[in-house]
Amino acid sequence: MRIGILGLGRIGAFHAETLHTLETVDSLVVADPYADAAKAAAERFGAEIADSPEALLAAGVDGVVVAAATDAHPALIVAAVEAGVPVFCEKPVARTMTEGVEVLKAVAGRDVPVQIGFNRRFDAGFVAAREAVRAGELGKLHTVRSTTLDPAPPPAAYITASGGIFRDCSVHDFDVIRWVTGREVSEVYAVGGNRGADFIREAGDADTTGAVLTLDDGTIAVVSNSRHNARGYDVRMEIHGFADSIAVGLEDKLPLRSVEPGTAFPAGVPHDFFMDRFAAAYRTELTAFTEVVAGARPSPCTVEDALEAGWIAEACTLSLREHRPVTVAEVKRG
Repeated sequence: MRIGILGLGRIGAFHAETLHTLETVDSLVVADPYADAAKAAAERFGAEIADSPEALLAAGVDGVVVAAATDAHPALIVAAVEAGVPVFCEKPVARTMTEGVEVLKAVAGRDVPVQIGFNRRFDAGFVAAREAVRAGELGKLHTVRSTTLDPAPPPAAYITASGGIFRDCSVHDFDVIRWVTGREVSEVYAVGGNRGADFIREAGDADTTGAVLTLDDGTIAVVSNSRHNARGYDVRMEIHGFADSIAVGLEDKLPLRSVEPGTAFPAGVPHDFFMDRFAAAYRTELTAFTEVVAGARPSPCTVEDALEAGWIAEACTLSLREHRPVTVAEVKRG
Protein backbone atom coordinates (compact mmCIF):
# COMPACT_ATOMS: atom_id res chain seq x y z
CA MET A 1 0.00 0.00 0.00
CA ARG A 2 0.94 3.66 -0.39
CA ILE A 3 1.05 5.71 2.83
CA GLY A 4 1.28 9.47 3.24
CA ILE A 5 3.01 11.22 6.15
CA LEU A 6 2.13 14.78 7.11
CA GLY A 7 4.81 16.22 9.38
CA LEU A 8 8.41 15.03 9.54
CA GLY A 9 9.64 16.23 12.91
CA ARG A 10 11.04 13.83 15.49
CA ILE A 11 8.03 11.50 15.66
CA GLY A 12 7.10 11.89 11.97
CA ALA A 13 10.58 10.88 10.83
CA PHE A 14 10.49 7.96 13.26
CA HIS A 15 7.16 6.81 11.80
CA ALA A 16 8.53 7.17 8.28
CA GLU A 17 11.42 4.89 9.17
CA THR A 18 9.06 2.31 10.69
CA LEU A 19 6.61 2.38 7.77
CA HIS A 20 9.49 2.05 5.30
CA THR A 21 10.37 -1.32 6.87
CA LEU A 22 6.85 -2.79 6.83
CA GLU A 23 6.32 -5.40 4.10
CA THR A 24 2.81 -4.15 3.38
CA VAL A 25 4.00 -0.61 2.60
CA ASP A 26 5.25 -0.20 -0.96
CA SER A 27 5.79 3.54 -1.08
CA LEU A 28 5.64 6.73 0.97
CA VAL A 29 4.49 10.24 0.13
CA VAL A 30 5.66 12.96 2.51
CA ALA A 31 4.84 16.60 3.16
CA ASP A 32 6.26 19.11 5.61
CA PRO A 33 6.31 22.92 5.71
CA TYR A 34 10.10 22.68 6.07
CA ALA A 35 11.43 21.63 2.70
CA ASP A 36 14.65 20.24 4.15
CA ALA A 37 12.70 17.77 6.33
CA ALA A 38 10.74 16.49 3.34
CA LYS A 39 13.89 16.29 1.21
CA ALA A 40 15.72 14.30 3.91
CA ALA A 41 12.85 11.79 4.13
CA ALA A 42 12.69 11.48 0.36
CA GLU A 43 16.40 10.77 0.13
CA ARG A 44 16.44 8.33 3.03
CA PHE A 45 13.30 6.34 2.24
CA GLY A 46 12.79 6.89 -1.46
CA ALA A 47 9.63 8.85 -0.67
CA GLU A 48 7.73 11.10 -3.04
CA ILE A 49 7.37 14.72 -1.91
CA ALA A 50 4.02 16.50 -1.97
CA ASP A 51 4.05 20.28 -1.67
CA SER A 52 0.91 20.49 0.50
CA PRO A 53 -1.48 18.30 2.51
CA GLU A 54 -4.03 18.68 -0.29
CA ALA A 55 -1.52 17.44 -2.87
CA LEU A 56 -0.57 14.51 -0.65
CA LEU A 57 -4.20 13.44 -0.21
CA ALA A 58 -4.65 13.63 -3.97
CA ALA A 59 -1.54 11.54 -4.65
CA GLY A 60 -3.28 8.18 -4.52
CA VAL A 61 -2.42 7.33 -0.92
CA ASP A 62 -4.26 4.46 0.76
CA GLY A 63 -3.80 5.92 4.23
CA VAL A 64 -2.22 8.96 5.87
CA VAL A 65 -0.22 9.43 9.08
CA VAL A 66 -0.59 12.84 10.72
CA ALA A 67 2.47 13.79 12.79
CA ALA A 68 2.22 17.55 12.34
CA ALA A 69 1.95 20.13 15.13
CA THR A 70 -1.08 19.71 17.39
CA ASP A 71 -2.80 22.87 16.10
CA ALA A 72 -2.94 21.28 12.64
CA HIS A 73 -4.50 17.98 13.76
CA PRO A 74 -8.21 18.91 13.49
CA ALA A 75 -8.05 20.25 9.94
CA LEU A 76 -5.83 17.40 8.71
CA ILE A 77 -8.01 14.68 10.25
CA VAL A 78 -11.15 16.16 8.72
CA ALA A 79 -9.49 16.72 5.34
CA ALA A 80 -8.35 13.08 5.19
CA VAL A 81 -11.78 11.79 6.13
CA GLU A 82 -13.48 14.04 3.58
CA ALA A 83 -11.05 12.70 0.97
CA GLY A 84 -12.02 9.15 1.96
CA VAL A 85 -8.50 8.34 3.21
CA PRO A 86 -8.07 6.36 6.48
CA VAL A 87 -6.04 8.44 8.91
CA PHE A 88 -3.71 7.79 11.82
CA CYS A 89 -3.10 10.88 13.95
CA GLU A 90 -0.78 11.28 16.89
CA LYS A 91 -2.52 12.38 20.07
CA PRO A 92 -4.14 14.70 20.88
CA VAL A 93 -7.04 15.03 18.47
CA ALA A 94 -6.90 18.79 19.05
CA ARG A 95 -5.38 21.31 21.40
CA THR A 96 -8.70 21.96 23.15
CA MET A 97 -11.60 19.69 23.98
CA THR A 98 -13.97 22.07 22.16
CA GLU A 99 -12.01 21.55 18.96
CA GLY A 100 -11.84 17.81 19.64
CA VAL A 101 -15.60 17.57 19.95
CA GLU A 102 -15.94 19.42 16.64
CA VAL A 103 -13.64 16.86 14.99
CA LEU A 104 -15.77 14.06 16.41
CA LYS A 105 -18.90 15.65 14.95
CA ALA A 106 -17.20 16.11 11.58
CA VAL A 107 -16.12 12.46 11.25
CA ALA A 108 -19.13 10.83 12.89
CA GLY A 109 -21.19 8.65 10.58
CA ARG A 110 -18.55 8.58 7.86
CA ASP A 111 -17.24 5.22 6.71
CA VAL A 112 -13.60 6.32 6.98
CA PRO A 113 -11.62 5.00 9.97
CA VAL A 114 -9.61 7.30 12.22
CA GLN A 115 -6.95 5.90 14.59
CA ILE A 116 -5.44 8.09 17.31
CA GLY A 117 -1.91 7.33 18.49
CA PHE A 118 -1.86 6.00 22.04
CA ASN A 119 1.09 3.64 21.75
CA ARG A 120 0.78 1.94 25.16
CA ARG A 121 -2.21 0.01 23.81
CA PHE A 122 0.33 -1.84 21.65
CA ASP A 123 3.04 -2.49 24.24
CA ALA A 124 3.35 -6.20 25.06
CA GLY A 125 3.26 -5.62 28.82
CA PHE A 126 0.14 -3.47 28.77
CA VAL A 127 -1.54 -5.92 26.38
CA ALA A 128 -0.77 -8.80 28.78
CA ALA A 129 -2.11 -6.76 31.71
CA ARG A 130 -5.35 -6.05 29.90
CA GLU A 131 -5.78 -9.72 29.03
CA ALA A 132 -5.17 -10.74 32.66
CA VAL A 133 -7.72 -8.23 33.95
CA ARG A 134 -10.32 -9.16 31.34
CA ALA A 135 -9.80 -12.88 32.04
CA GLY A 136 -10.52 -12.32 35.73
CA GLU A 137 -7.07 -13.50 36.86
CA LEU A 138 -6.79 -10.70 39.42
CA GLY A 139 -10.33 -10.96 40.71
CA LYS A 140 -12.09 -7.72 41.53
CA LEU A 141 -9.67 -4.78 41.29
CA HIS A 142 -9.08 -2.36 44.15
CA THR A 143 -5.96 -0.33 43.21
CA VAL A 144 -4.14 0.73 40.05
CA ARG A 145 -0.89 2.72 40.00
CA SER A 146 0.34 4.29 36.78
CA THR A 147 3.61 6.18 36.35
CA THR A 148 5.20 8.30 33.63
CA LEU A 149 8.46 10.01 34.56
CA ASP A 150 10.52 11.81 31.90
CA PRO A 151 14.30 11.98 32.30
CA ALA A 152 14.33 15.73 31.55
CA PRO A 153 11.83 18.43 30.54
CA PRO A 154 11.04 19.05 26.89
CA PRO A 155 12.06 22.42 25.39
CA ALA A 156 10.42 25.59 26.71
CA ALA A 157 8.64 26.14 23.38
CA TYR A 158 6.97 22.74 23.71
CA ILE A 159 5.81 23.46 27.25
CA THR A 160 4.15 26.73 26.28
CA ALA A 161 2.16 25.00 23.52
CA SER A 162 1.47 21.63 25.15
CA GLY A 163 -1.62 22.54 27.14
CA GLY A 164 -0.04 21.32 30.37
CA ILE A 165 1.38 18.14 31.85
CA PHE A 166 -2.00 16.45 32.30
CA ARG A 167 -2.91 17.00 28.65
CA ASP A 168 0.38 16.01 27.02
CA CYS A 169 1.93 13.50 29.46
CA SER A 170 -0.56 12.12 31.99
CA VAL A 171 -3.11 11.59 29.23
CA HIS A 172 -1.19 8.42 28.27
CA ASP A 173 -1.74 7.08 31.80
CA PHE A 174 -5.41 8.06 31.69
CA ASP A 175 -5.95 6.28 28.37
CA VAL A 176 -4.18 3.08 29.37
CA ILE A 177 -6.01 2.93 32.73
CA ARG A 178 -9.33 2.99 30.85
CA TRP A 179 -8.06 0.49 28.30
CA VAL A 180 -6.57 -2.03 30.75
CA THR A 181 -9.37 -1.93 33.33
CA GLY A 182 -12.31 -1.47 30.99
CA ARG A 183 -13.70 1.13 33.41
CA GLU A 184 -14.45 4.84 33.15
CA VAL A 185 -13.13 7.55 35.47
CA SER A 186 -15.85 9.27 37.48
CA GLU A 187 -13.90 11.70 39.69
CA VAL A 188 -10.36 13.08 40.08
CA TYR A 189 -8.30 14.98 42.61
CA ALA A 190 -4.97 16.37 41.42
CA VAL A 191 -1.97 18.06 42.99
CA GLY A 192 1.21 19.48 41.50
CA GLY A 193 4.33 21.45 42.13
CA ASN A 194 7.44 22.99 40.62
CA ARG A 195 10.87 22.32 42.04
CA GLY A 196 12.79 22.19 38.77
CA ALA A 197 12.93 24.19 35.53
CA ASP A 198 11.80 27.80 35.95
CA PHE A 199 10.34 27.98 32.44
CA ILE A 200 7.70 25.38 33.36
CA ARG A 201 6.55 27.47 36.31
CA GLU A 202 6.59 30.61 34.16
CA ALA A 203 4.35 28.87 31.63
CA GLY A 204 1.79 28.22 34.38
CA ASP A 205 2.40 24.48 34.34
CA ALA A 206 3.63 21.98 36.95
CA ASP A 207 6.70 19.80 36.56
CA THR A 208 5.56 17.08 38.97
CA THR A 209 1.97 15.97 39.55
CA GLY A 210 -0.10 13.34 41.26
CA ALA A 211 -3.72 12.44 40.66
CA VAL A 212 -6.15 10.13 42.42
CA LEU A 213 -8.81 8.82 40.05
CA THR A 214 -11.97 7.10 41.24
CA LEU A 215 -13.21 4.64 38.63
CA ASP A 216 -16.88 3.97 38.08
CA ASP A 217 -16.75 0.68 40.02
CA GLY A 218 -14.95 2.20 43.01
CA THR A 219 -11.43 1.13 42.03
CA ILE A 220 -8.81 3.73 42.99
CA ALA A 221 -6.15 4.67 40.44
CA VAL A 222 -3.09 6.71 41.43
CA VAL A 223 -1.20 8.49 38.64
CA SER A 224 2.30 9.93 39.13
CA ASN A 225 4.08 12.13 36.58
CA SER A 226 7.22 14.23 36.47
CA ARG A 227 9.44 16.05 34.00
CA HIS A 228 12.49 15.27 36.16
CA ASN A 229 13.69 11.69 36.56
CA ALA A 230 17.44 11.72 36.15
CA ARG A 231 17.78 7.94 36.14
CA GLY A 232 15.75 7.52 32.95
CA TYR A 233 12.36 7.23 31.28
CA ASP A 234 10.10 5.38 33.71
CA VAL A 235 6.73 4.04 32.58
CA ARG A 236 5.05 1.45 34.77
CA MET A 237 1.69 0.19 35.90
CA GLU A 238 0.65 -1.91 38.88
CA ILE A 239 -2.77 -3.55 39.02
CA HIS A 240 -3.89 -5.00 42.34
CA GLY A 241 -6.90 -7.23 42.75
CA PHE A 242 -8.39 -9.40 45.46
CA ALA A 243 -6.91 -12.52 43.81
CA ASP A 244 -3.56 -11.38 42.42
CA SER A 245 -1.32 -8.40 41.60
CA ILE A 246 0.67 -7.73 38.41
CA ALA A 247 3.06 -5.09 37.09
CA VAL A 248 3.97 -3.64 33.70
CA GLY A 249 7.50 -2.32 33.24
CA LEU A 250 9.06 -4.38 36.01
CA GLU A 251 12.09 -5.45 33.98
CA ASP A 252 15.86 -5.06 33.86
CA LYS A 253 15.80 -1.68 32.06
CA LEU A 254 13.58 -0.17 34.75
CA PRO A 255 15.17 3.16 35.79
CA LEU A 256 15.21 2.51 39.52
CA ARG A 257 18.14 1.61 41.80
CA SER A 258 17.47 -0.90 44.54
CA VAL A 259 19.20 -0.33 47.87
CA GLU A 260 18.20 -3.71 49.29
CA PRO A 261 21.34 -5.66 50.32
CA GLY A 262 22.23 -8.43 47.87
CA THR A 263 19.66 -7.36 45.28
CA ALA A 264 20.94 -7.15 41.71
CA PHE A 265 17.64 -6.15 40.10
CA PRO A 266 17.26 -4.22 37.89
CA ALA A 267 20.55 -5.05 36.22
CA GLY A 268 20.15 -3.50 32.75
CA VAL A 269 20.88 -0.08 31.29
CA PRO A 270 17.84 2.11 32.11
CA HIS A 271 15.48 3.34 29.41
CA ASP A 272 16.41 6.93 28.61
CA PHE A 273 13.85 7.93 25.95
CA PHE A 274 10.27 7.13 25.01
CA MET A 275 11.31 5.86 21.58
CA ASP A 276 13.61 3.37 23.31
CA ARG A 277 10.94 2.20 25.76
CA PHE A 278 8.20 1.92 23.13
CA ALA A 279 10.03 1.13 19.88
CA ALA A 280 8.28 -2.23 19.48
CA ALA A 281 4.93 -0.74 20.46
CA TYR A 282 5.19 1.94 17.77
CA ARG A 283 5.91 -0.69 15.15
CA THR A 284 2.92 -2.77 16.28
CA GLU A 285 0.75 0.35 16.33
CA LEU A 286 1.59 1.30 12.74
CA THR A 287 1.21 -2.32 11.64
CA ALA A 288 -2.28 -2.16 13.13
CA PHE A 289 -2.95 0.99 11.12
CA THR A 290 -2.02 -0.78 7.88
CA GLU A 291 -4.58 -3.43 8.84
CA VAL A 292 -7.14 -0.68 9.40
CA VAL A 293 -6.30 0.73 5.97
CA ALA A 294 -6.72 -2.72 4.44
CA GLY A 295 -10.15 -3.07 6.06
CA ALA A 296 -9.00 -6.04 8.13
CA ARG A 297 -9.84 -4.51 11.51
CA PRO A 298 -11.63 -1.49 13.00
CA SER A 299 -9.73 1.40 14.51
CA PRO A 300 -8.10 0.22 17.77
CA CYS A 301 -8.20 3.75 19.23
CA THR A 302 -10.99 5.98 18.00
CA VAL A 303 -11.55 9.71 18.29
CA GLU A 304 -14.09 8.92 21.02
CA ASP A 305 -11.43 6.97 22.97
CA ALA A 306 -8.97 9.84 22.72
CA LEU A 307 -11.54 12.38 23.87
CA GLU A 308 -12.41 10.30 26.94
CA ALA A 309 -8.77 10.43 28.04
CA GLY A 310 -8.80 14.13 27.24
CA TRP A 311 -11.77 14.78 29.52
CA ILE A 312 -9.87 13.17 32.41
CA ALA A 313 -6.95 15.51 31.68
CA GLU A 314 -9.35 18.46 31.69
CA ALA A 315 -10.76 17.39 35.05
CA CYS A 316 -7.25 17.07 36.54
CA THR A 317 -6.23 20.47 35.18
CA LEU A 318 -9.29 22.07 36.82
CA SER A 319 -8.75 20.13 40.05
CA LEU A 320 -5.15 21.33 40.33
CA ARG A 321 -6.13 24.92 39.63
CA GLU A 322 -9.05 25.00 42.10
CA HIS A 323 -7.72 22.58 44.73
CA ARG A 324 -10.81 20.37 44.81
CA PRO A 325 -12.24 17.08 43.55
CA VAL A 326 -13.73 17.35 40.04
CA THR A 327 -16.04 14.90 38.31
CA VAL A 328 -15.55 14.09 34.64
CA ALA A 329 -19.24 14.83 34.14
CA GLU A 330 -18.62 18.40 35.32
CA VAL A 331 -16.01 19.19 32.68
CA LYS A 332 -18.08 17.52 29.97
CA ARG A 333 -20.96 19.85 30.83
CA GLY A 334 -18.57 22.78 30.51
